[in-house]
Formats: sequence, structure tokens, C-alpha cells
Amino acid sequence: QVQLVESGGGLVQAGGSLRLSCAASEGAFSNYHMGWFRQAPGKERDFVAAITASGRNTWYADSVKGRFTISRDNAKNTVYLQMNNLKPEDTAVYYCASKNRWDRVADQYEYAYWGQGTRVTVSS
Repeated sequence: QVQLVESGGGLVQAGGSLRLSCAASEGAFSNYHMGWFRQAPGKERDFVAAITASGRNTWYADSVKGRFTISRDNAKNTVYLQMNNLKPEDTAVYYCASKNRWDRVADQYEYAYWGQGTRVTVSS
């Protein structure tokens, strides 16, 4: 079982940046494709970004393209989400998750393991 722990959330002003990290306990981390999702208060959990196990391919939600970058360091068992030009509508709890297959990466139900989430608040 993979344990995922997110960190890096906080309060930032609009236009600012944050980098989220997600550390995995599993030594086979490099075998998993990883995704970031977010859930705003009173809303469904939405896809943000995903990255293949190798790190060569990425996929983004339209709402974050050009502002967010997902990356990973398999030697550190960690996936990152660099968030730039943050907007108040980016306010949410951000979750990382892992999956075995690179398909339907925007579907949260395709992911097997989840972290506990880290809160991001963007003030206007």
C-alpha cells in the first residue's frame, strides 16, 4: 500500500506562487503515474494535473494550463506541483494520488491511493 503525504499549502495573495510536494512511502514509486486533484469548499473534487511514471508526459486541466507545472523526482519518491499566478478560484484542498495505468487520468475513481490533502488559500 502506498502512503502519500502532501505538503506546501498555505495562504498566498493572488498572483503569487506555491509549490506543493507529495512524498510517497512506496519504494516502487517510479512505477506509478501520479495526479493532483483539488476540492474547493462545497464543490466536487476536480482534476488538476497528471504525470507519467517516467515523468516524460504530463496532462493538465484547461483551468491551470500555463500556470501550473507538475514534475517528479523518482529518486526522492516525490511529485511536485508548481503553481504560479495563483487566482482566488484556485483556493482548495489539493490532493495527490497514484494509479497504475496511464488512461483516464482525469478520472479520480481511477486512482488507487490518495494523500490527506494540503490546503491552499489565495486571497484577492
